Amino acid sequence: MKSFLSVTDASKLEMDRVLARAKAIKTLIKRGRSLATLSGKIAGLLFEKPSTRTRTSFEVAARRLGGDSIYLAANELQLSRGEPVKDTARILGGYLDGVVARVYAHDTVVQLAKYSRVPVVNALSDLEHPTQIVSDLFTIQEAKGKLKGLKLAYVGDGNNVCNSLLLGGAVEGMSISVACPAGYEPNATVLSEAEKTSRFSGGNIDVSHDPVEAAKEADLLYTDVWVSMGDEASKEKRMKDFDGYQINNDLLKVAKRDANVMHCLPAHRGLEITDDVIEGKQSIVWQQGENKLYGAASVLEWLLRQK
Repeated sequence: MKSFLSVTDASKLEMDRVLARAKAIKTLIKRGRSLATLSGKIAGLLFEKPSTRTRTSFEVAARRLGGDSIYLAANELQLSRGEPVKDTARILGGYLDGVVARVYAHDTVVQLAKYSRVPVVNALSDLEHPTQIVSDLFTIQEAKGKLKGLKLAYVGDGNNVCNSLLLGGAVEGMSISVACPAGYEPNATVLSEAEKTSRFSGGNIDVSHDPVEAAKEADLLYTDVWVSMGDEASKEKRMKDFDGYQINNDLLKVAKRDANVMHCLPAHRGLEITDDVIEGKQSIVWQQGENKLYGAASVLEWLLRQK
C-alpha cells in the first residue's frame, strides 16, 4: 500500500495527476455533482493536534466522494495510556481503509504506515505537511496558470510547511527562496533533497536571512506562524528572533507587481503578516484555504482506491 508521508512519496507524474484531479473534483462539486469514487471506503482521522481546516477538509472530502470518516482523537485512544503506535496501527488497519494522521513526531506516521498495512496520509508532522502543499500548488496553478518557472519567497520559520514547500516546488521546477532567522533554517536533509531535485527540474533553491532579498521579483510571498504547536515554550524568544520577518506592504512592494500572498493559516495578524495584506487584493489566502478540501479529496481518492 502506497502512503503519502512526504512530498517525495509522489513522483512528478503522480503529483501532477493529483493536482489535475483536485481541479476536476472542485469543478464537479461546484456544479453540484455527486461523486462515488470512495463509496464504501472509511478513513480514520487520527489527530494528536487540534485542527480547523485539516480535519474539516478531510471529513468533508471523504463524504463528498461517497465515503465516510471516523475522527479519532489521540487523547481518547489507548495511545494516551501508553499503547505502542504499532499496536494501534495494526488494529486500525484491520478496521479502516486508510488513516489520516496529524501528529507531533514524524516517526508516528512512519510507524502507522509500516504496521497498519493501509494507506497513511501525513496530515502534518514535525517534519512535513505534504497535504498542505498539494492545496498550495493547486492554488498557485489557479492563480498563475502554471508552476514551472515561478518564484515563491517563503518568509519566516523553516518549519514543516517550509520543508514540504521546498520539496514540492523543486519537483515542479519552481524557484523557492527562504528567508528565516539564523537557527530556524529548513531541515538539512530536506534542503539537500530539494536542491538535488531542482537541478533536474530546472528550479532553484535559496536559503538566506534576508526577507527583502528573498522577496525580490517573487511571484508569490508565503508565510506561516512564528510559533507552531509544540513550540509554545520558546514563544518569548521566537517573538524576538522573528522580528522583521513579516509580510507587509513594504515587503510586497519588493516583489513583482502582480505577486500574490499566501498563508497556510491560522494567521496571527500583526506578527508574521499584517491585516491589510492578508485582506488585500493580492491575497489568495482564502482561495488557498478552500482548496484544502479539494486537495484532501484528491489525495484520498489517489490512495484509498488502491484497495
